[in-house]
Amino acid sequence: MRLRVPVGLLVPLLAGLYRLLLWTLRLRVENAEALRALWAAGRPTVVACWHNELFCFPGLREDTRWVAIVSASKDGEILARLLGRLGIGTARGSSSRLGLTALRQAVRAMREGDGRVNGFVTVDGPRGPRHEVKDGVFLLAARAGAMLVPARVRCSRAFVFRKAWDRFELPLPFSTCRVVFGEPYAAPAGPLRGQALAAAARDLEARLHALG
Repeated sequence: MRLRVPVGLLVPLLAGLYRLLLWTLRLRVENAEALRALWAAGRPTVVACWHNELFCFPGLREDTRWVAIVSASKDGEILARLLGRLGIGTARGSSSRLGLTALRQAVRAMREGDGRVNGFVTVDGPRGPRHEVKDGVFLLAARAGAMLVPARVRCSRAFVFRKAWDRFELPLPFSTCRVVFGEPYAAPAGPLRGQALAAAARDLEARLHALG
């Protein structure tokens, strides 16, 4: 069912509900020392996570600024405005619409941030297949001169939208959510095509699954 609510009214409501639910959660950040060391040194990073686990990331109180690539769809417009209210910059596009434009916007934001703006990518979004890495994350990291950082969120209790393509996980109030970062690593060098791209994607998928 689609609610016919003006975006100008819907976004403030969603932002309020998000902050309220986030207030009830117990967030535990794990293995972030290497990531924070890169930030302290002014080295940009691109955090890569699965689409179904993104809920908690906008609520992290880390000493950095983020730019996220968001779909150019109508639903993406709502998400972009919501993230803006939460203090997160966005670049609009996807693998099917305006992808290169979004990539350029994100790279520009990271370069102009002098290491204080970091990328965030849901690597299997916006339409899947679920838990299959696409190539955009490697292009962003390479062009921005950034390190790749896999990340997972594991919640003690969550409602799973089983009919959604990604089986999105919505943490339940008062649950504990572990935000687990993997070790940063350098983006693959050189042009990524064919087998090289497939190998890079499988490597990142393995790193993400290892955190689960």
